[in-house]
Parts: sequence; C-alpha cells; structure tokens
Amino acid sequence: MEPQLSSTRLICTLTGTTAQAMAEQMRQASVTGCDTVECRLDYLSPAPEPGDVAGILDAAGLDVIATCRPVREGGKFDGPEADRLAILQAASDAGADFIDVEVDVPADERPSGRIISSRHDFETCPHDLTELAAGLDASDAAVNKIAFAATNPAEALRAFDVIRDSSKPTLALAMGDAGLPSRILAGKFGAFGTFAALADGLGSAPGQPTVARLRDLYRWDAVNRETEIYGVIGCPVGHSMSPAIHNAAFDATGINGVYVPLLIEPGGENFNEFLDGVIRRPWLDWRGLSVTIPHKHNALDFVGAANCDPLAVRIGAVNTITISPDGQVRGDNTDYAAAIDALCDAMGISRDDLAGRRVAVLGAGGAGRAIVAALTHYKARTTIYNRTVSRGEALADEFGATACGLDAAESMQAEIVINCTPIGMHPHVDACPLERIPESVKVVFDTIYNPIATKLLTAAEQADCLTITGIDMFVNQAAAQFETWTGQDAPREVMRKVVMQHLEG
Repeated sequence: MEPQLSSTRLICTLTGTTAQAMAEQMRQASVTGCDTVECRLDYLSPAPEPGDVAGILDAAGLDVIATCRPVREGGKFDGPEADRLAILQAASDAGADFIDVEVDVPADERPSGRIISSRHDFETCPHDLTELAAGLDASDAAVNKIAFAATNPAEALRAFDVIRDSSKPTLALAMGDAGLPSRILAGKFGAFGTFAALADGLGSAPGQPTVARLRDLYRWDAVNRETEIYGVIGCPVGHSMSPAIHNAAFDATGINGVYVPLLIEPGGENFNEFLDGVIRRPWLDWRGLSVTIPHKHNALDFVGAANCDPLAVRIGAVNTITISPDGQVRGDNTDYAAAIDALCDAMGISRDDLAGRRVAVLGAGGAGRAIVAALTHYKARTTIYNRTVSRGEALADEFGATACGLDAAESMQAEIVINCTPIGMHPHVDACPLERIPESVKVVFDTIYNPIATKLLTAAEQADCLTITGIDMFVNQAAAQFETWTGQDAPREVMRKVVMQHLEG
C-alpha cells in the first residue's frame, strides 16, 4: 500500500552512528507517537555498503524516509557521489517509502522511488525563496522540501507561505530557535510533515524539538487547520513557562488553540517586522500575543495609545496583544492587575480598600513601575525604595508617590512591602533586599517566583507577616491574558499546577 500524503507527518529523525544504534532508535521511535522515521544514513560510521542497507531498514516498523545527506548540504557524507546515490538506491530497493534527494542531483542520476526533492540553506533565509520553492514545485518529485536558517520569526512565517503556495505535499522549515514556530505549526497549514528528534542532543538540524515536546507541550495531536495561534514574544524566550501554562489551559478548556515561543531580538524594527507579517497574513488565525522583556514598550508603540487601556499607557508598557480576525489590534497590561489582585485576595480586601494604606515598593524597574501605577491609582500611600534614588524619584513624581534610597527601607513605616527587585531570584537565592522586617510591616509580597520561598518571604514568615509569592501574580497575569483572548474563564488551578511542576522540577 502506498503511504498517504494527506495528513501532516510527525517525522522522528534517527541519527545513530551504527546499525545497532539506529535500530534501537527505530524501536524507541515506534512508541513515541510519531508516524514516520527519517533514517539519516549519512550519520552511520563507516558509511554503509549498499548491501547492508536492507538490514538497517528492517527494524523500522513505521514509514521510512531514507536520507544520505552530503556535506555540501549540511550532512555528514563526504565520499564519492556515486557511492552516496548507490546507498539511496539500495534504500529504495529495500522498501523505503520516500527517498530524500537534493535538488542539484541530475534527474537521470536520481534513485528510483518516491522522491523528496530537497534544498537546504544553513546560513540564511534565501532572498529568492519564492522562486526556489516554485522550482521545486515544478519538478516531478512526489514531495517538495526546503529548509533555511531563520534569523527571526518573521522569516519563519515565510515557510507557511511556501506550503500555502505549493501544489503538492511540501516540507518547509525554518531552522534555529527563531524558526521553531514553523516546526510546531506545520500541521496547521497542511505541511507534508515536520521533523523532531528522539531526545535532546539527537537532532539533525538547529532548533529541532523532541517528539515528546511537540506532542506534550505544543499539542501536536490537537492542531488542525482551524487551530488559532498565540505566542510569547521575548528575548530570551526559551526559559518561558508561558507555552506550558497556556497550552495546558487550552487542553483543560477544549479550546482549539496553540501557544508558541517567539524569539525576537531587541529593537522596535524587529518587533514591528513580525507583527506586520502576522497582520498581512489573516489566514494564520493569529489571535493573541504575550509580550515580555525587552519588547513591552515596542508593543505599546505598535498598537498605539488609542488602542490600549489607559493604565497601560500610563505605565508605558503592553504585555498583552489581542488580534481580531480583521487584523485590528488591542493592547493591555495584565501585570498591574495581576499584582494588585494577588495582594488584595491574600488580604481579603477589595482594590478600593487599598486607599490610605502605607505601601513600600522596593525597586523602580518595569515591575515596580506597573505596581506603583496601580497602587497610586487606588490611592495607596506609596513609597518607592530604589538603589538609584534619582530613578525612584522620577517614578514617584510621575505617579504621585514618594521615594527614598533602598538603604532607607529598614526604617520604613509601611504596612505592606512589595519587592519588585531581582534580589533573591534564582540563582542568587541567599540575597535579600531587607536585612530585617520592620515592625510596622504586616504583609510581604515578593514578585519573584523562582524560588517560591525567597529569603525575604522566609524572614517575613518568621516575623508573623502574611506572605504572598510571585506565583500568584504570575498565574493571575497569564489567566487574565487567556480570558482577554478567549472570553472564557481561565482554568487557574490547572495553570498554577503547571507553574508549580516546572519550578519543583
């Protein structure tokens, strides 16, 4: 029976260096949930004799793509071209379902069988990508394949253009961390397949995720053409827990969505290039974006003050973008509400009950700015303690607070302390922004969530203070984003459980 071309394949790349190792990888791949394996015959050392190939493929048990990539296209085979093509012909004769052959191999030298005609660029996204893809599509091969290096997610979007414009089954992948969305979302756009590694360190190309990560973290089995896309923009972004949190929320609620990481280098032009690319492609069904460092101000600039909530404009930062089907964008800041609600819920009070309460905010950075804006909005008597006094004073003047140096915090008369500095954050867990908890303090809120129990919170508990962890704020802001995008209640307990699992793991 001929292999089907209609559904997107999850292809596990096998890179064992001996026949035994590759056979063991085939066995492991058969239980991962993938439906196809790519046998990278160029990884075998020494190179296999054509007569040995059938024995190597016997253990597959899944559809097989046979590849023997030459050095010129980023592979490991450096022998005579005739020997390489003989290995591929032996794989075809042994029953491999597809044979990957580079586009520069003359037609009369290609092995027989169902050909994947491939082109690779490990350096850049080709300026003539559209023309290259059209040339592949015009060939007599069964499947097109083009893989290129992406310097940013805007280039990764071009992989979807290639798939959409092709008339036959197509693999189009952007390599590297910035190209990860092209691998995760292949099923959304009906690609022939996507490649994944059996385990970390066993991949054959930059940015290749594991099969388990694609299936368990990125909802591979649930993604289809109706799936709506969300993501987090940042630099760095690989450490973000947001994909795990939001994808778990989609699972729990049955919403047909997927959430991906987007590594965008600093600079408004990089941010704008990606967002413009999304808006120009309404068929992506991109509906929401989380925004983190260093792009929160860039997000405000892109969306425009008229399309943002007023307090987000005063804060000068947007961390949530909503995109309507007609391409309209809205910006919100869920950080300040997340912090205020974490504080008020723990204290059993309303936001309006903050009026007149003495609150000390440690730090005048991005988190401090959002929290000071919210506290003063609800008329709390707010004092900012910052190491650089002038920066704290500038923030205080802007929002009607007062400011002191961080060294004056020991003599504060506040009821509530909110730490917005990174002091005590992993890996510097022995640091603490206060040497002691002042007697007036009854509530201590640390916005740090890793570790869960910071040195500051431990000291506060010993002083019989009510303590609030950064996890509450983190979950609140993610839940608010989810509700803004979907119009449904967020599964907060599920989201909190995911955060705890990641931190404890």
